[in-house]
Amino acid sequence: MSALEFHPEFYKVAVAYAGCYDNRMDKISWNEQWMGWPLDASYAKSSGVDHAKNLQGHILLVVGELDMNVDPASTMQVVNALIKARKDFDLLVAPNEGHGVFRSTGDVSYGLRREYDFFVRHLRQEPTPDWNALP
Repeated sequence: MSALEFHPEFYKVAVAYAGCYDNRMDKISWNEQWMGWPLDASYAKSSGVDHAKNLQGHILLVVGELDMNVDPASTMQVVNALIKARKDFDLLVAPNEGHGVFRSTGDVSYGLRREYDFFVRHLRQEPTPDWNALP
């Protein structure tokens, strides 16, 4: 996501799995190790939520409903900011999945298909199969 917000001249399409889009929300001890304490302007400067208005390109956000590593509310914060900024995006919420989205149930194929289809549509600008119509 940060690539599309901060470097849109190079990055055009991205998929973000289980992201922490604002370090002020994630695990305090983890972020403070790398970004310091007390919270300073660097937290806002690196926030995907604060910079949602700068999004260019296409983003697919993927989040597991039961993520115990990065709170799914982090994704919902950035979704809210993108909506307020009138930005289009794709969102895939995986029920009963954790941080390793589609890996705990073993159905990696669904998540990968959605990711591959997203890249084909936006990078190659080609249609993907109508998977619901296939036997």
